[in-house]
Amino acid sequence: MCLAIPSRVIEIKDGSTAIVDTMGSKRIISTILLEEPPSVGDYLLIHVGYAMQKIDFEEAALSLSMFKEIRDGMD
Repeated sequence: MCLAIPSRVIEIKDGSTAIVDTMGSKRIISTILLEEPPSVGDYLLIHVGYAMQKIDFEEAALSLSMFKEIRDGMD
């Protein structure tokens, strides 16, 4: 089973990489597997450094809200 936290694109590096923000953590990921290149502000699901798919804002917001609840419950 794979667990993916939605990540927001904050910078496009070149044709196949981007910098994303995942709940405050920034990292470089590959976008080579996406059918369409992402844009700044898009939300992506990432697995082992590769963007697997784009998701819409509403779905990302709901998922992020649930992950924040889980994180806050662990403190």
